[in-house]
Amino acid sequence: MRIIKFLVLGCCLVISQTNFAHGPRIPKLTGVPIPPVPGLLDGTDPIVVNKDKAMALGKALFWDMNVGSDGMACASCHFHAGTDRRIKNQINPGEKANDASGQTFETTPSGSTGGPNYTLKSNDFPLFKLTNPLLATTHPQNSIIYSTNDVISSSGTFSGDFNSAPRSGAVNDDCTRTVDPVFHVNSTGTRRVEPRNSPTVINAVFNHRNFWDGRANNIFNGSSLWGERDPDAGVWIKINSRKVEKQRLHLINSSLASQAMAPPLSASEMGCRNRIFPDLGRKLLSRIPLENQKVHWQDSVLGPLSRSDPNNMQPGLNTTYTQLIKQAFNKKYWSYRRRGKFGRPFTGLPYTQMEANFAMFFGLAIQLYESTLISDQAPIDTAARNPLDFSPVSEAFFPTREAVGDSAYHGMQLFIDLHCNLCHVGPTLTSAAVITNADLAKQNPEAFGAIEFLDDFPIKHSLVTRENFTKGRALSDTGYFNTGVGDPNWDPGIDNTDDFGNPLSFTSQYLSYLSGDQEGVFDPGASMVKACNFLVPLSVPSNNLIPFFFTHADGLTNDPNGNADCFQPSSFAIIPTVDAVLNDLANPDSKKITEAITAAFKVPTLRNVELTGPYMHNGSMKTLEEVIEFYTRGGNIKNDATHDNILEAGELQVSAQARADLIAFLKLLTDERVRYEQAPFDHPELMIPNGHAGNHILVEAGNTMDSNLAKEEMLVIPAIGANGLVSPIKPFDQYLAP
Repeated sequence: MRIIKFLVLGCCLVISQTNFAHGPRIPKLTGVPIPPVPGLLDGTDPIVVNKDKAMALGKALFWDMNVGSDGMACASCHFHAGTDRRIKNQINPGEKANDASGQTFETTPSGSTGGPNYTLKSNDFPLFKLTNPLLATTHPQNSIIYSTNDVISSSGTFSGDFNSAPRSGAVNDDCTRTVDPVFHVNSTGTRRVEPRNSPTVINAVFNHRNFWDGRANNIFNGSSLWGERDPDAGVWIKINSRKVEKQRLHLINSSLASQAMAPPLSASEMGCRNRIFPDLGRKLLSRIPLENQKVHWQDSVLGPLSRSDPNNMQPGLNTTYTQLIKQAFNKKYWSYRRRGKFGRPFTGLPYTQMEANFAMFFGLAIQLYESTLISDQAPIDTAARNPLDFSPVSEAFFPTREAVGDSAYHGMQLFIDLHCNLCHVGPTLTSAAVITNADLAKQNPEAFGAIEFLDDFPIKHSLVTRENFTKGRALSDTGYFNTGVGDPNWDPGIDNTDDFGNPLSFTSQYLSYLSGDQEGVFDPGASMVKACNFLVPLSVPSNNLIPFFFTHADGLTNDPNGNADCFQPSSFAIIPTVDAVLNDLANPDSKKITEAITAAFKVPTLRNVELTGPYMHNGSMKTLEEVIEFYTRGGNIKNDATHDNILEAGELQVSAQARADLIAFLKLLTDERVRYEQAPFDHPELMIPNGHAGNHILVEAGNTMDSNLAKEEMLVIPAIGANGLVSPIKPFDQYLAP
């Protein structure tokens, strides 16, 4: 009888998988609340006392070239639909690879030597080429023409060793700069290029974690990107006129603030080595924000502070960074008048409290600005939708054929029927928006369509799940998947460690939790996972030994995290005992508890995807057509950790019209305000390093910072007011050289 019950359970799971293949409809983003940050703006003693001033501070900091050690702003890699569309000096040799190939450039698909200062051409894409791009890589009628671990990304800084930063006047920090051993043409140094493609910052506020590998923690600690992992993190708080204390900060749903901690200190992105945030604070605090960049008088955030008028476009704002911080933040974080308590730079005076806390001001201000960058007016949001209908064939809250047209409507159906919504789910179309998706599904289930779909889709507050992968059933981080873009040895993705040697993955921490190793849990959410939320159970309530599942015969205990609000029945709120886990891990032939995290990356949002190329974490595809071909063939390189739902899609293989229809649907996700840079996507002027004088074979030396570095070419992005552009920005491939 127990075996029969389990077989029934197995059939139910198969049926569930079948329904799950269709899953929830595509919700509107309009009106979806931003994940709350208790203590930031609310309560009796909030950190931010003036939200508008904090947003103005954040926008200024995001676009200000003075933030970088040599002219790089945060926006320099996120100026085009929230991402980067530059085409010169944009190749990284694959530095995340675990062998020497990550330090050498390869010939490009077009046959050029490539490397530093190369100008990308259309036929340099995709970076993985097949004789038939619609057939599986392993198909007997297919063969690989080209493959590389090189990455198309964003040109950043020259780097160097930090000495000091000027408090006025000069833009560039005083750094000891030398020719980089990798990024150079002959003996002339070029700017470094980041090792991963720059993802869009638009709608990023909904992600539980940020960066491709999730290292930007959901919890902001005030001084680094590592959340609770960093034992030395904290902010200085004034107790009285003679006393300050360093206290830990714990702001949830603040991954954007955590993310902002990394680029200014990165020797690849914006900074010189060993620069710290108090140094950046000292450089900026006395300055006029955007002092060398024009600000439109109708800027949606900075307009009231702009020095421009309709007859005279001027650089800078009519305030200073110090004044904005004082207006925006609680005075206990900046009003202490004494020095000395906060450490001393390499040379000069000890830091002030405002300088010491500059990381917190920087991170939270940028988070509040980026929280305004929500593209919720795409056709998918504004198109008419049918009334709510709970019947099994309901298309409730689904745009009508009349509203979107036959091609896009068919593409929308394909998107669901071909399982695209397994990863691209929720209003931002990414499962990485864990809290947003779960809260919306719970509080407003009709937003996802008819409720019966939710019965087959685990949209829950679960940071770890269990699904089917190439190697079998395995645990994985919610919102992070290996889709077979490249060889796992090229980039480990979330299967990596932080600065303290601890795993980035929640899955790895959850395995430590199950193993009784509480010291191996560094993020609070990893020990709060509910086993009854797994798509494929880890444990089943049976007394028999069953392959791939823990049972009472192995040893089970009730899940301390409970059985409420679960995907699986409440009887599945069970986990293996510590002994059962340890026994299984010691048995190399057992596959009951495995993880699939190698080469897994954050699922990107599909909103505005028409404009956010190049695509994938390695920037390997230039068009949506190439992306659709990739999924049609089931990925490039299958491996043990590849998600099992990355399958060859029959209809797409045989029908060019079906592929065109799917792309027509994806274009419904473009917000015209993004295309025309209308508010809130307007911005100040920006001058961006855009390669160097010369080409990839010969560059012109003589940079003003160091004669051994190459001279710059600049891309000038003009200041845009709230009304936006006359001519729209274009998809990435339209900027490529012929």
